[in-house]
Amino acid sequence: MAKLGATDLDVFPICLGTNVFGWTADRDDTFAVLDAYLAAGGNFLDTADLYMANAPGNSGGESEALIGEWLRSRGTRDQVVIATKVGMLPDRPGLSAQNIRAAAEDSLRRLGVDHLDLYYAHRDDESVPQEETMAAFDELVRSGKVRHLAASNFSAQRLESALAISDQHGLARYQALQPHYNLVERAGYEDDLAPLAEREKLPVLPYFALAKGFLTGKYRPGDTSSDSPRAEGARDYLDERGVKVLTALEEVATLRGVPEAAVALAWLRARPNVAAPIASARNTGQLGALLSAAELELTADELDRLTTASG
Repeated sequence: MAKLGATDLDVFPICLGTNVFGWTADRDDTFAVLDAYLAAGGNFLDTADLYMANAPGNSGGESEALIGEWLRSRGTRDQVVIATKVGMLPDRPGLSAQNIRAAAEDSLRRLGVDHLDLYYAHRDDESVPQEETMAAFDELVRSGKVRHLAASNFSAQRLESALAISDQHGLARYQALQPHYNLVERAGYEDDLAPLAEREKLPVLPYFALAKGFLTGKYRPGDTSSDSPRAEGARDYLDERGVKVLTALEEVATLRGVPEAAVALAWLRARPNVAAPIASARNTGQLGALLSAAELELTADELDRLTTASG
């Protein structure tokens, strides 16, 4: 465990993404994954009110509701750090003060908790003044309903502006950043957001850390056997560069005797300011690879091999 930046949150180095709960992971699988993650020392759950609104028969909040049911059945609220998000649920879009207040209450109710440990702006909302957004978030922090704030899917310019507004007006500020970042998606984060994260000392929690499953090594050129809902998106990476990354991953994983997914996550863990990559598991079999990444320390040569292949 390590402190998450300047917060008082002690977190496991692999954050469990829960966007599959209530979608490709049913209640039994969800509970089994959560039980196994906790038993292995994991304590950091990432969800959102959006999850999984796009799945057939869902309307959003299914992941939060399943986590809440698990927390109550296991009595584990004090053992986990819960991160959830506001702003992308179709029925509650945006970052207006009114929507933030209402969405927070909805998430608290579904999770069955009295506070959220980390509350994200799921994506930027340029239609609302940032002063209004940050004041609404600050209100939640001051009331004790939220411990810390974070930002996801922000440009560097807009994140820097939000931080400046918080500082200028004495409001709670974003304490962590969740960008799209992995071995095959680097430029969007590294070019602009990484220098800001370094300057502001923001811990980084990358989502799609395994590139929709591509970095597990499951997808290969010419293989169309997978029926995973994310298979098409993962196969988009099967270009010349993607194959080079897979080759490097396989070489390192074979030498170290670990799954390729663990190597991909360990590379992320070694990047500057990255606190805990976010990755999901539909079942306990998939979870094993994620957990092994928590203690895997790659050598400088191994890190260079992967970085060069993905450059």
